Formats: sequence, structure tokens, C-alpha cells
Amino acid sequence: MDRLFFVTASFMGLLAVAFGAFGAHFLKSHLGADQLATFETGVRYQMYHTFALLAVALVYTKWPGKALLASGWLFIIGTVLFSGSLYVLSLTGMRWVGFVTPLGGLAFITGWLCMAWSAWRR
Repeated sequence: MDRLFFVTASFMGLLAVAFGAFGAHFLKSHLGADQLATFETGVRYQMYHTFALLAVALVYTKWPGKALLASGWLFIIGTVLFSGSLYVLSLTGMRWVGFVTPLGGLAFITGWLCMAWSAWRR
């Protein structure tokens, strides 16, 4: 799992940088300020959770366990739901996808809780 999480985090980071550049250089002239801010929030949270997933991958080599495993998956799911919904919302204007964003946020929160629980139990 540590290798899968590390590789996934690497691609998440790659995409966050690419999306950030896309937003800064292309979308800046095509989106309104609110839409651009929404897109940038998605990029920022994707990058935050890229680092969190890297931490999970590295710690998992020393402290493997169900809570840490859940944390990694929750960070991945949270990124897809939270950042993904913000990307879709900002690029398409489809407001109905906004209902998914809080589910991604809940996955992030639960992932951090599982990470803390994993360390506490050691």
C-alpha cells in the first residue's frame, strides 16, 4: 500500500501543479473572479492532501495498520470529491455538483482523524 499511496500522491501533485498553471495562465482570462477562486481552492486542497498522502505512504512503512490505510484512501476519495467537484463547478457552472464538495471535505476530516488515531495507538 505504501507504494500505491506514494505513486498516487505523485500523480496528484503532478496534476495539482498542472491545474494550477492552467488556472494561472489560461483560465485567468476565461473565468470570472469567483470561478477562478473556486478553481484555485480545488488546486490548493489537492496539493495539501498530496502531501498528506505522501506522509501516509512514508509512515505506513513503519506503522502499517487499518486506520492509516483508511486515512490514505480517505485523502484520495476526498481529493476526487472535493477538488474534483470544485473543478467541475468552476469550469462548467453546473451548480448541482456543489452537493458533492462537503462529502469530500468530510472525507478529508475523517482521513486526518484516522491518521491521528493511527499515531495515537502506537
